Amino acid sequence: MSTGFFWDERTFWHAGGDYAFTLPLGGLVQPMAAGGLPESPETKRRFRNLMEVTGITADLSMQGADPADRAALERVHPASYLDRFKEVSDAGGGELGYHAPFAQGGFEVAALSAGLATAAMRAVATGEVENAYALSRPPGHHCEPDAPMGFCLMANLAIALETARAEGHITRAVVLDWDVHHGNGTEKIYYDRADTLTISLHQEGNYPHPKGAFADRGAGAGAGYNINLPLPAGTGADGYLHALERIVIPQIRAFKPDLIAVACGFDAACPDPLASMQLTAGAFGEMTRRIKALAREICGGKLMLAHEGGYSEVYVPFCGHAVLEALSESRHTAPDPLGAAFDGRQPNARTAALTRTLIDEMAEKLES
Repeated sequence: MSTGFFWDERTFWHAGGDYAFTLPLGGLVQPMAAGGLPESPETKRRFRNLMEVTGITADLSMQGADPADRAALERVHPASYLDRFKEVSDAGGGELGYHAPFAQGGFEVAALSAGLATAAMRAVATGEVENAYALSRPPGHHCEPDAPMGFCLMANLAIALETARAEGHITRAVVLDWDVHHGNGTEKIYYDRADTLTISLHQEGNYPHPKGAFADRGAGAGAGYNINLPLPAGTGADGYLHALERIVIPQIRAFKPDLIAVACGFDAACPDPLASMQLTAGAFGEMTRRIKALAREICGGKLMLAHEGGYSEVYVPFCGHAVLEALSESRHTAPDPLGAAFDGRQPNARTAALTRTLIDEMAEKLES
């Protein structure tokens, strides 16, 4: 089987603190009748359930993983942060950063999430599978070395990449982040390094504002190896695919990585409550197909994706399934229940033209 899928039921049991959506409880903020943080286990659980019902699991190498060990975690996070996280976790949970709460045992489940990403990365880097998907939870792309935020407690993809490097499997890598929010954690970890090209496509002005500016290109040895593509609200599939063809694919091809990693958030999807980018499940499938084709062209097909955001419990499963269909070329499909309706709500001709012009202008600046 050419596609690996790494998951663990225990990641669905991760819980945050006392929140009502993104607002801490207290004062006039009332508890919600059902659920708290938008980063709910149900998006992931329903994704996994849909896979079982359609039968696509028969075409995947379904695997678990051990938690990332201390040595792996310390390749990215300082011991002081890990010690404090473990202490608070053992004492019943709490919050060490902005919008990043956790319950008792949060340290262990975050290490497990990083372990799933690490196992998926290793399987791809060593050729055990051609490509892989890690259903990692909690997510990771907002977590800076010593500062969790945005539901992210450990930097899953960076931990996985640095372990693959330490084991001698890869040297140069790309992290492509199409989560709707800027990948500030990944950016900070690699901002001054030339061995990792980081590219973030995100909704301009969304979380974490004001990060993610196009002008932030890296520093020192990493100058030029960080690319932020802030896109206007309502960009839609045409804009994302144009950004891939005009900027992302040429930049990755020129960098010549050993492996491509994707921070795969589904919060750019049409019904997501935390953004307004209007992508359908089909758009995520098409983006995956194009990056998969690029990986086959330049790095032996080595492509790994880690689950990040996405907060529509109904729609995330269809977006995830579309990605797996593209990765595995499975004939087991999950027809998109919203595709037809939202395909008719893509940007009008004027908005689409303005977005294309913006992308072309960014491409010209990168080429100059």
